[in-house]
This record gives sequence, C-alpha cells and structure tokens, in this order.
Amino acid sequence: MENNNNTVLLEVSAAGVATLTLNRPEVHNAFDDSIIAALIEALEATDRNPEVRVLVLRSNGRNFSAGADLGWMKRMAQNSHQENLEDAGQLARLMEVLNNLSKPTIGLVQGAAYGGAVGLAACCDIVIATEQSSFCLSEVKIGLIPAVISPYVVQAIGERLSRRYFLTAEPFSARIAADAGLVHEVVPDADLLDEACNRFIAKLRRNSPQAMNAAKDLIFAVSQKPIDQSVIDDTAHRIADIRVSEEGQEGLSAFLGKRTPNWIEE
Repeated sequence: MENNNNTVLLEVSAAGVATLTLNRPEVHNAFDDSIIAALIEALEATDRNPEVRVLVLRSNGRNFSAGADLGWMKRMAQNSHQENLEDAGQLARLMEVLNNLSKPTIGLVQGAAYGGAVGLAACCDIVIATEQSSFCLSEVKIGLIPAVISPYVVQAIGERLSRRYFLTAEPFSARIAADAGLVHEVVPDADLLDEACNRFIAKLRRNSPQAMNAAKDLIFAVSQKPIDQSVIDDTAHRIADIRVSEEGQEGLSAFLGKRTPNWIEE
C-alpha cells in the first residue's frame, strides 16, 4: 500500500510483519496533514488485517522525523481556530490509533526525532534507537506546546522529566531517552537497527497474538489507577476470560502436553 506521492509506504511480509515507513528523507520525514491521514489509514488497515502479527514503524533517510512540516505549520497559522482544532484532532487521532493498535508495535529511530515524532515513539510498544539518535520537544521555541502528544510522552518519560524537556526544548540523547523509559534498546549505529528489530520480532512471534492484545489492554486498564476493588475484580475477569479463550486453551494444552502451540510456525 502506498499513498499517492509515496510519502508513506506500507508493506506486509509473508511472516506477517507490517512495515510502515515515512518516506520523505529530503525534508527529514517531516509530516503534514496528508501524511497524517495516510498514516492513520495504513494503521487502521494493519489493525484490521488478521495476517499481521507485528507492526514496525520506521523512516527512510538520516533522521527519523523532524516533526511537523514547516509549510503545514505556516498554513495552520493562517487558519481559523475551528480549522486548527479539526487539524489537531487528526494528529491526536494518529497518536490514539498507534498507541491502541491491537498488534505489538516496534519503532526504529535513527538520527533526530523532534516534536510530534517523539509522540510517535512514545506510542510504540518497543522503541529501538541508535547511539546517534536525539530527541527534542522543541515546540516552545516557536511559541507552541506539545499538546496532543503530551499524554503519551508524559506517560513514557514521567512528569519530572517532562517539566524539564517541555520547557527547555533542549535535545536529549538516546541514552537519556532509555533511562527515562522512552527507548528500550540502544544500538551502536543505524546498520544494527534491523538486527535488533528482528530479535524482538522473533520473540513476539512466539507469543499468542490474542494474549498480547489482551496484555496491552490490561496495561491501559490498570496503569496509574489505585488498586481498589474495581481494579481487582476487573483483573480477575480478564484472566478468567483469557483462560477460556481459544488461544488460552491452546496455550495451556500445549504447555501441559509439552508441544508447540499452533500460533508458532516451526
């Protein structure tokens, strides 16, 4: 699948790995409203596709993404408040769809990830970056704020670091991003991103797709909530539901029978 000008590419391998690629290297993969719409369409198609087991989000070129396209920002500055509200709603929709995708997601970050690109990383389940990668929430430098990405970024790096980097707009390294929780693995250079990605894909493909989907829902259900009776009851219902599900039954049967479950292709 490609959008009309090939700025967003979607490929699905025979192994069920969907690769969604930002393809504007000449402008450091900056995105605008048309690219946001294409990303949403591709993500929704991936979510509906039962053959897809894992989504990889990446980009071509030296940098992951410079964030918002300058031409797009200039157009938005000339639009009405209502038009800006609708436009922001589309970016918020992109973050929501990526964050809540039913498949495991892996983000590969090379070079710079600025502005909204930090939000894309924060919405991925697993993020791999290079030693040379840098992250920056640069919005206040031009009189703006990282608004629609903030729920995901604050969850990823915490309130304390957000209070620094939202306000200073200073770049921070992949190592700092890893210590903060935004990045899960740092590799020496971009040539090793695929190797690290393939290791994670191999791990994910051995797990029950249904259980991984339920595990993501579980995280959202309990995150930052008090451990009260409603949460306790909800988690009990969730494990009961998954135990009697088709893949739950298959997984337990395979474990007890010392055989490979049917979702693993040997």
